[in-house]
Amino acid sequence: MLLSQLLKDINVLNSYEDREISDVTDKSGNIKEGCAFVCVVGARFDGHSVAEDVLSKGAAAVIVSKDLGLKEQILVENTREAYAIMCKNLFGRAVDSLTMIGITGTNGKTTTAFVIKDILKALGIESGLIGTVKNMVGEKSFKTELTTPDPYDMHGLFKMMVDDGIEYCVMETSSQAFHQMRLAGIHFDTGVFSNLTQDHLDYHGTIDEYKKCKKTLFMNCDKGVFNADDEASFYMAENVPCTKQFYSINNSSDFKAENVGLFFDRVEYTLNGEKVVFHIPGDFSVYNSLAAISAVVQLGFPLKDVVKAIFNAGSVSGRLEVLKTNTDFSVIIDYAHSPDGLEKAISAVRGFTEGRVITLFGCGGDRDKTKRPKMGRIAAELSDIVVVTTDNPRTEIPEMIINDILEGTKEGNAEIITVVDRSEAIAKAISIAKKGDTILLAGKGHETYQVIGKERVHYDEREVVFSVVKI
Repeated sequence: MLLSQLLKDINVLNSYEDREISDVTDKSGNIKEGCAFVCVVGARFDGHSVAEDVLSKGAAAVIVSKDLGLKEQILVENTREAYAIMCKNLFGRAVDSLTMIGITGTNGKTTTAFVIKDILKALGIESGLIGTVKNMVGEKSFKTELTTPDPYDMHGLFKMMVDDGIEYCVMETSSQAFHQMRLAGIHFDTGVFSNLTQDHLDYHGTIDEYKKCKKTLFMNCDKGVFNADDEASFYMAENVPCTKQFYSINNSSDFKAENVGLFFDRVEYTLNGEKVVFHIPGDFSVYNSLAAISAVVQLGFPLKDVVKAIFNAGSVSGRLEVLKTNTDFSVIIDYAHSPDGLEKAISAVRGFTEGRVITLFGCGGDRDKTKRPKMGRIAAELSDIVVVTTDNPRTEIPEMIINDILEGTKEGNAEIITVVDRSEAIAKAISIAKKGDTILLAGKGHETYQVIGKERVHYDEREVVFSVVKI
C-alpha cells in the first residue's frame, strides 16, 4: 500500500516522498523490510529512541511526533492516533462497513456484549464480538489479552468480519483504550453506558479522568443508551452529539423495568408492556439485559422481537458461572474485581442462597490499593464467611495485599479465614461448605492464569474445584 494511502485522514506536518509500504507496526521487534514504524511514547519506552535503528533494519518510514531530522520521518501531532488510523487504512477501512455497537462502563460490559450478540443471532444475524473473554468472528473464536485490542489486531478482526459477510460488531470499549487512542478513526452507530464505580485509578489517577475517557464513546456515536439509575450517566450524556435513550429500574426512562422478579436462575420483568425473561440471576442482570435490549432496539429492531430473542440468551463464562459439582452446595465463579462488582455479585448470590454465603477473593497486585479495604469491608458485611486469598499478585508480596484487604474486614460480622495459596483457599472453602451454602469464587472469572511476578502461569480455578470435589 502507498504511504499516502496509509496516511489518509492523518494530519501530516511535513512533506514526504510517497512510496510503497509493506506493513505497519509500533513494535521495534516486528520490523519488516519496507514497513512503516510508528514511534509511540509509552510509560516505559519511547519509540523515537529507536527510530534510526529501525530504519537501518529495513523500515521505509518512521512516524514521529518529534522532529528527529530524519529524511524518512513523517511528522504528526499524535503517533498513537496516527497508528490507529494507519491500521484502519492498512486493513481497507473495513470497520466503516460495519454497524458498530460500543459498550463502556465499569461493570457489565462483557455480559451486555454477549447478550447483544445472542439477541442478534436469534434474530437471524451473525455478528462479530470484541471483548474481555474472547474475540469472535461469527461463531469463530479467538483468544484475547486486552478488553479492547491493539489497533493492528482489532482492524484485522474487522477485516475478517467483513470478508465473512458480517455486518454488525459489538465490542467492549475500555477507558484505557480511549486514553491510548486505540479507537481513533472508529465511529459507532450505538454506544452503551452501563455504570461507573471505582476502578483503574492506578492508571487514570482520578475518577474524573476515568469518567472523561469513557465519555469519549458518546462523542463518536450516533445513538447513546444510558443507565438512568447511575448518576454518571448524566455526565456521559451531557453535551454529546448523539441522540439519547435511557433505561432504568427506579427512574423514569425510555426503557423502564417494572414488576421485577429475581429467581435463582433468572430475572423477570415487564418492559414497556412486554414480559422479559433473562436466564442470568441477580438484580444487575436486569440492568445488563435492559442495556442489551435498549441497544438492539436502537438498531431498528422491534421491541417485541428483541424481548423474544433474549429468552434464549446464554450465560457468559466467568459471570455468575455455576459449576456442575454434584454437591449439596453450590460453587459459582464470577469476575468481580472491583468494590461495586463484588457487592453486586455477593448480593446476587445472597438472593438465591438458602444457607450461608462463602465468599473467596483477593486483589490484584500493582493495581489500585485503595479498593482493597473497601472490598474487604463489602465481603465481610454481605457474606457469612470470607476466605481472603491471592488473585494476581504480580510483583507485590501476596501477604501484603491480603493485609490491606483485612483492614476492611474488621467492619463486618463475617467469619474471616486467610489462606494465601488460592488453590488451598478453594479447598478450604469447599471443606467447610454445608448443604444449601453457596461458595462465590470472585476475581478470576474467565481467566485461566495467574500473574506471579512478571510471569503468567496457567491457573483455572474450575480445574481446582473439580480436583477437590473429584467430579
